[in-house]
Amino acid sequence: MLNTTPRLIVTFHTTAEAMATERLCRMRGLVGKLIPAPRALTADCGIAWAGPPETETALREALREAEIETDTICIM
Repeated sequence: MLNTTPRLIVTFHTTAEAMATERLCRMRGLVGKLIPAPRALTADCGIAWAGPPETETALREALREAEIETDTICIM
């Protein structure tokens, strides 16, 4: 059975940005993990970060402050 719970998905241009996001989220206590990028989205590095949709505002702020560039941020 497929997971139908909505998730916040963030894709990146590089693997380094994905890894930096994972470290940043751990430091900030934001729940989530790195996953293979969903086929429906394009990701240059093939890695995405997934977490609960309610973390979107905090994650966007953290990414902006850390100057981490993303490709796509969406809820799927």
